[in-house]
Amino acid sequence: MTKVKGKILAGKVLVKPAEAEEKTASGIIIPDSAKEKPRQGKVVLVGAAKKDEPMEVKEGDEVLYGKYSGQELIINDEEYLLISQSDILFIV
Repeated sequence: MTKVKGKILAGKVLVKPAEAEEKTASGIIIPDSAKEKPRQGKVVLVGAAKKDEPMEVKEGDEVLYGKYSGQELIINDEEYLLISQSDILFIV
């Protein structure tokens, strides 16, 4: 993973989603059409805190987020997700 440079707006977080599972625990290969989007990822960039909401996540945190959260972005040929801090459900 390359270092992403840029500035994120207040209250937003840039996340690198985890890779989707290729196989089940029993070894069955999952086809692309049946794969679920991962809902876990690593925080890459963090924006400034909002006036009424302090930033509780930091770069490097592993987070879980909602299924339909955020906006998908492609930066330097890599997929990222730009989400609001309020869409983060859990910090691992």
